Amino acid sequence: MDGGSFSSSIGDSIDFEEKDLSLSDKLKVFKGSGFDPDSYVTNRCRHMSEKEIRHLCHYLVDLRKASAEEMRKSVYANYAAFIRTSREISNLEGQLIALRNLLSTRAAIVHGLAEGINVDSLSSSEGLTQDDSSNFGDRDAANSESWLGQFIEKLEVLLAERRVDEALDVLDEGEHMAKDSRSKQTLTPSALLSLQKAITEQKQKLAAQLAEAAFQSSGSAAELRSAVQALKRLGDGPRAHTLMLSSHQQKLQGNMQGLRPSGTSHAVAYSAALSQLVFSTIAQATSDSFTLFDDEPCYSSELVTWAVNQTENFARLIKRHVIASPAASGCLRPVAESVHMSLGHCSLLEARGLALSPVLLKIFRPCVEKALVANIKRIEQCTAAIAADDDWSLAYPPISSRSLGTASLAGVIVSQPKLSSSAHRFNTMVQELCEDISTLESLQLSEQALEGVMQVFNAYISMLIKALPGSVENENLEGSVNRIVRMAETESEQIALLANALLLADELIPRAVAKLSSSQQPNKADDTSKRSTDRQSRPAEQRELKRRLQRLVDQLRDSFCRQHALELIFLEDGGVRLSPDMYINMDGNPEEIEWFPSPVYQELFGKLTRIAGIASDMFVGRERFATILLMRLTETIILWLSEDQTFWEEIEQGPTPLGPLGLQQFYLDMEFVILFASQGRYLSRNLQQVIKNIIGRAIEAVAASKIDPYSVLPEDEWFAEVAQIAIDMLTGKTHVGTVENVSSPTASSVLSHGSN
Repeated sequence: MDGGSFSSSIGDSIDFEEKDLSLSDKLKVFKGSGFDPDSYVTNRCRHMSEKEIRHLCHYLVDLRKASAEEMRKSVYANYAAFIRTSREISNLEGQLIALRNLLSTRAAIVHGLAEGINVDSLSSSEGLTQDDSSNFGDRDAANSESWLGQFIEKLEVLLAERRVDEALDVLDEGEHMAKDSRSKQTLTPSALLSLQKAITEQKQKLAAQLAEAAFQSSGSAAELRSAVQALKRLGDGPRAHTLMLSSHQQKLQGNMQGLRPSGTSHAVAYSAALSQLVFSTIAQATSDSFTLFDDEPCYSSELVTWAVNQTENFARLIKRHVIASPAASGCLRPVAESVHMSLGHCSLLEARGLALSPVLLKIFRPCVEKALVANIKRIEQCTAAIAADDDWSLAYPPISSRSLGTASLAGVIVSQPKLSSSAHRFNTMVQELCEDISTLESLQLSEQALEGVMQVFNAYISMLIKALPGSVENENLEGSVNRIVRMAETESEQIALLANALLLADELIPRAVAKLSSSQQPNKADDTSKRSTDRQSRPAEQRELKRRLQRLVDQLRDSFCRQHALELIFLEDGGVRLSPDMYINMDGNPEEIEWFPSPVYQELFGKLTRIAGIASDMFVGRERFATILLMRLTETIILWLSEDQTFWEEIEQGPTPLGPLGLQQFYLDMEFVILFASQGRYLSRNLQQVIKNIIGRAIEAVAASKIDPYSVLPEDEWFAEVAQIAIDMLTGKTHVGTVENVSSPTASSVLSHGSN
């Protein structure tokens, strides 16, 4: 199946990856009332290959994540309006209840008036005497007034003694009596009105008592719940819920008075105590709300609004007293610890249905980002300050007092790298940065932290390059930061620069960044697809990180090779050691020639030998880097010779042509380079090919002067023998007296070479 059929086989959904459509348009295919997942999969995926099905699955998973994120943003964007509408509905419900009570009262009055008129008419029609009617009315009114008086007196006593439950029972009895009176006419209209008025007045009085009890900060939680429950029983649930939340807030503010930030050293402890206090209070209020008011929307909305306000006040308090100052100065550790503990306490409320973490993240994120940026700058400054006085000697880091006795001392030393003082400081601060950010996975700052680590490592590599003596001329380049760095004068110190960079890039920085990767791992047991995707992408991310780090190390290595190549090629007065005259002038010299590699190549061999010895001690376990270093340095010299146009113009087109003796010396020099590079195991294919090409170019230059170059060159074995003897002499294995027999090519060897 081709790409077009694949797109058409899954309808409009898969093409969204290639079209600029909104999320709503992408989800249209799934929003229809007649959407059937089984038929969708069957019809769309019947003719798809395994790769295409896997691609579709990944796309649908990404679409689901985007949809969930869009829904979350929509909820938070419109939550304030939802809360406001819920509150207005709650107020409207209260007004409707009051209106219903008023209408009921007025209906009772009308009904009572009608009853009175009806009673009068019935009395006239039945012929009752005026005295009998009067006696009946007086007796009924007397009974009603007697009961009503007892009712009111009993209520007042109960309220005075604060016997709330009994008072509520009496009020319920009075309301029941009023209800029965309206239907059975057991009370006169005036008595009914008096009863209703008494019930209303006593309810208001009891509600005031309950509100006062709820605001008593010295009261226990049980007393608060009892008062709120009684107020709700009176029919004023919204007021009861508001009073309950206000009481919790009053107690919270009272408890917060005893917590005071007492300096930076105690800021984290203050954050922990305040965080526990605030979120435990929110948890208690949530428990009381669900217990007393169930999960009714109007009460839940008010609870959420109240909890959000308390969380915002807490976050601003922590920001002002704890994290603002450390964030500005780049002290990431107290900022990270305070935010981490706050988020930890806040996350415990999610089990109760309150997700307040976004509120904290909105306020804390700018501070943490500011602290991260300042900390990155602080790493650069601290490392630069130490590099100004770094002696570039490699040593183990100092063992802290937390080491576990002498038995573990050897293990601690072995596990620690040998670095210079500035590299140790750099590594410590980078490890701490990654540890701090790894605890704040919900802020999703891992990418920003990784880029910060790359930024400070790039700055440190630049400082190491400036520590090379040959980099002095580049200090005033545009865009460079002019910092004082102690020069690495000796070869050992210069190789220590490379050891610092290599160990940081190859082991220590990836170890620190791994902490950032581990913080992004999913923690849900059922999220197997995400874990599988992370496992597949992590090796690729690690490879990309190592490539970026290696490119920076290569910059330092290339600067090192360029500096040492320039030292070999040029003299201190600006002259050139590797000049064409060293070969052209040989044929005009009547003195007998003692065949030996040219001085510049002897110095190259000596330098490479010294560097190899130093590198073997500093790059233990990383011999490949030492080999590449020697290979690049050798290639730098030979490539400069191959590309030096002045050198070859003099050889090929100069007034004095290259003669047979000059060609022989040039051939010997190149064979010498090939031999010692081969024996040192840093002869690359590229180097071998470049040497072969420039030998061929020199031979062509001699042939252009009507001389057969092969008739004047000795056998290849002679070059190999002289080169080997030179290596033995330069390394102290052979003395001068032992090579007199090969100090010059024999006539027979020359003739035999020419006869071929």
